[in-house]
Amino acid sequence: MEYVYAALLLHKLKQDITEDNITNVIKATGSSPDAVRIKALVAALGDVNIDDALKAAPMTVAAAAPTTGGSTTSETATKEEPAEEKPEKKEEEALEGLSSLFG
Repeated sequence: MEYVYAALLLHKLKQDITEDNITNVIKATGSSPDAVRIKALVAALGDVNIDDALKAAPMTVAAAAPTTGGSTTSETATKEEPAEEKPEKKEEEALEGLSSLFG
């Protein structure tokens, strides 16, 4: 997963996604890069337009855990429900989109 994150970071910073650049990002984290994984990732991303792939994959934020203390009215709970359901669904869709990109 760290290799995919390295590629996304390089893309965000408008850097070329090359074996050397991914190796440098992985090394900067204190990890030992795996040359085989890096080569496979670079080869897999060679024909992928990452911007289009990210736009096609809905992005989400994980829903916050419900609080257990204090009193809540049913009106407050009703207002919070749709907001919590929506991000969870988007997160699953985003992960599906990214997994289709990288195998």
